[in-house]
Amino acid sequence: MDDIDARYEVTRTAEFIRGRAYTRVALQFPDEMLRDAAAVARALRRELAAGGGGGGGVKLFVMADTAYNSCCVDEVGASHIDAQCVVHYGHACMSPTSNLPAFFVFGKSPLDTNACGRSLLECLRESDKRILVLYGLEYAHALSDLKKVVVELYKSHSCSVEVQYADVQCSVMSPSPAAEREHTQSDGNTCGDDLSIQSDGVATFVNNCCDVEGSTRKYSLGGLTWAISIDDNMEDYLLYWIGQDNSAFANIVLTFNKCDIVRYDSVANQPSRDVSHLMKILRRRYYLVEKAKDASIVGILVGTLGVAGYLHIIEQMKDLIKAAGKKSYTLVMGRPNSAKLANFPECEVFVYVSCAQTALLDSKDFLAPVITPFEAVLAFSRGREWTGEYLLDFKDLITTDKPEISSKAEEARFSFIKGGYVEDNGLEENEEHSETSLALAEVTEKALSIKNQNNDAVLYQGGARSAIDYLKARSYRGLTGQYEGPAPDSVLTGRTGRAASYSHEKTKSAE
Repeated sequence: MDDIDARYEVTRTAEFIRGRAYTRVALQFPDEMLRDAAAVARALRRELAAGGGGGGGVKLFVMADTAYNSCCVDEVGASHIDAQCVVHYGHACMSPTSNLPAFFVFGKSPLDTNACGRSLLECLRESDKRILVLYGLEYAHALSDLKKVVVELYKSHSCSVEVQYADVQCSVMSPSPAAEREHTQSDGNTCGDDLSIQSDGVATFVNNCCDVEGSTRKYSLGGLTWAISIDDNMEDYLLYWIGQDNSAFANIVLTFNKCDIVRYDSVANQPSRDVSHLMKILRRRYYLVEKAKDASIVGILVGTLGVAGYLHIIEQMKDLIKAAGKKSYTLVMGRPNSAKLANFPECEVFVYVSCAQTALLDSKDFLAPVITPFEAVLAFSRGREWTGEYLLDFKDLITTDKPEISSKAEEARFSFIKGGYVEDNGLEENEEHSETSLALAEVTEKALSIKNQNNDAVLYQGGARSAIDYLKARSYRGLTGQYEGPAPDSVLTGRTGRAASYSHEKTKSAE
């Protein structure tokens, strides 16, 4: 039981619940920690009762099998039990919440600080760049010990290269601007001021991935925060990652894809510079962006219902797609897979709105590619080129400016997928047309051109402009009440009896 108390920080969690007088608390566990959920709940209930102050009346609810991603706070599940806060255990993406405060217990994965310190020393010898140490949040507990080891090795080997460590941004998250604002160390700090929400429901983010404050440039990514001089760039640093090759590491590599990166494997106790598999992802993402440019029908997949600002980015994607002359449909289906998306064959590309660490959805087995909101901005903004930067967090894309809808036809562009120049579609048919003498003629001509299209061109060559056009081109349109074919035959009486000997067979044998 002492091991449970230490690994799951039962005492600190109980202090948080008592300090804010919560009476209904949801405990969210990922699948790999679910086996300890009952023991953690019992230990926490016992600690609350021993602390007094009404802590014995707190109701605890265990949540598992989240509707979307276990790294995000499941506000939807917590709202079903009227929870006042969520205690999130395990790996967390630290995406801002919309309605409920959250308390994070990252866990304590083992780390050989001596071996890690020696590996860091080797990097100091081989590189003339300054080193920035980043890590998975589950290794934050060992950071102080690692610093002591590095200092001792630093003195004994007379190293002169600077080592900088990232800090944990927060362990308590509040979505309300009126929430208690505390800025202490990671053992009980709050980051409510950077995650404020206006009364109209639109999120305003003070703290993006990079924010200039005076003479320093402050970065915040994946729950970590660090600051460098405004005269320096991230390319001047060697990034030293402590942790597994997971979604958090991919977020770091893709965001800072121009930096030298070394990953220390805590299981094998050895460093690795091989990030080529993640660089291949960038090349494939560029291919998906080019493919999305040729799409006419776009599906917007809602991959979260709790991350602050998700409604705003969905509306922003709708406006962007509309301005590009394409049709969009919003789909809510939980965790997407190939079987679910196959029900929407008319969609030629999907935009996946989710947290930063689950935004890269492998769509090799899907009928249509799945891209991120950042890639959608690249694909649907005419004339915008990819400079190599990459953003996974959609909050960095949120803007209040709506894209302008051009009334004149754009010039033809070159399609790398089709291998020639193509003209983008015009605005949707349901747009309000100008009141001119030729307005009716223009609408009629467009309708006739769509009606006369070959069905194969609509179904297989992207000729459909909306789901209605795609449905009309299909031979099977579902079970409808209208039947245009010949009248069906009269109803006939079938065979009766058992298959071994039907009734009419018995009659024949008797004769």
